Amino acid sequence: MRFAGIDIGSRSIKLIVFKNGSVVEKKVADTGFDPMAAVKELLQGVDYDRILATGYGRNLFEVAFDAPTVTEIKAHAKGARHIFPTAAGVLDIGGQDSKAIAVNTAGRVIKFEMNDRCAAGTGKFLEIMAKSLGYDLIGFGAEALLADKNITISSMCTVFAESEVTSLVAKGEDRREIARGLHLSLARRAAGMLRRVAVDGGPIVFSGGVALNACMQTLLKDALKQEIFIPPEPQLMGALGASLLMEEMVE
Repeated sequence: MRFAGIDIGSRSIKLIVFKNGSVVEKKVADTGFDPMAAVKELLQGVDYDRILATGYGRNLFEVAFDAPTVTEIKAHAKGARHIFPTAAGVLDIGGQDSKAIAVNTAGRVIKFEMNDRCAAGTGKFLEIMAKSLGYDLIGFGAEALLADKNITISSMCTVFAESEVTSLVAKGEDRREIARGLHLSLARRAAGMLRRVAVDGGPIVFSGGVALNACMQTLLKDALKQEIFIPPEPQLMGALGASLLMEEMVE
């Protein structure tokens, strides 16, 4: 059988189809203003027998497709442990929220913390800050890595931080150093979440779209002093986990 997992996020929709122990198809599309229309277009021509949805749009999917759903916590934990079986925890930073997840040796979630009420600590925070500094999102992290020092950003509220950044630019501060300071504030926030769910000692899997940011990778390693695993396609971990959980539900 072909088991599909679909992760409907705030910025993008990710799809994985799993069969006989291997990924046989994967697709990514923008969520847009009509998530279910985007989902229907994404699924056109996709061959699957059963599908499980996760992500912020999973409840819409459940109604529209009469299909089961699973929380992002379980999906990301499952996907991360499939790629990295020794992982003790998962940090997922997406566009809308961030999650710190502790897992036991059997791969089960034992504790988690989630930030979904404020843009601070999410990919959206970095997106807004990149724009305020005149960077595109892809180059933002790379430029921050070139900074000689950090400039401390006192506010983690997105609105106040944007105002603070504007003020620093007006004072002639180096954009790269401001950018590094912004990344550092996010990395420290993420590290704090992981410590609060007691992920200590074991490797951490960094998933979600923000895991592609080179500066975040570097600063998170420095903040945690732990081994950090980065999946080849970190934004697909939720969809992969959903497809694997769908397979388990059928067995």
